[in-house]
Amino acid sequence: MKIPQFFQFIDSFDANLIKNKIKNLGIIYRNYEKSINIEEITKFKKFCKKKRIKFYISNNINLALKLKIDGVYIPAFNKTSIINKEKLIKNFVILGSAHNKIEINKKIKQGCEIIFLAPLFQTNKSKKFLDICKFNLLTLNKKIRFVALGGINFNNIQKIKLLNVVSVSGIKIFQKKTGPFTGRFFKFSN
Repeated sequence: MKIPQFFQFIDSFDANLIKNKIKNLGIIYRNYEKSINIEEITKFKKFCKKKRIKFYISNNINLALKLKIDGVYIPAFNKTSIINKEKLIKNFVILGSAHNKIEINKKIKQGCEIIFLAPLFQTNKSKKFLDICKFNLLTLNKKIRFVALGGINFNNIQKIKLLNVVSVSGIKIFQKKTGPFTGRFFKFSN
């Protein structure tokens, strides 16, 4: 299964949020403050398909399956069990996020194939962060793929090459009009 090299989190359906001409991009829609509008999700799904962008929604596996979206993102706070993998459609991907070893193991039990490990670097939301060494220690000997998330900016982006990751994700960094996000900048092995 091939996954995007870059993931961008969005909380509203606005094509202008995707300003950077990033190739191999995945969009994760997560908005826990308003109710889901199926028309908007369907519209954005069509936009992503046209632009060859993988599209995932957060915390609603049944809706993702019903609308035949590329996959679902299960946040760290979601502790519920995942449905039987045999019921999933072909090429449906379960993404999850974790902050520590306990949460990593929970996401593996939930059926996540890819885990967003965060926060990698210091962020405004949290003074605690993993940094390079702890991140790599948490990903050692795991038969699962990891994505770097949290505090990634243009000053520390080069450090990503030191990590055991298959992808990079962010919110604000991808909303810039320019940036070093091309296939030549990072070479990940899926």
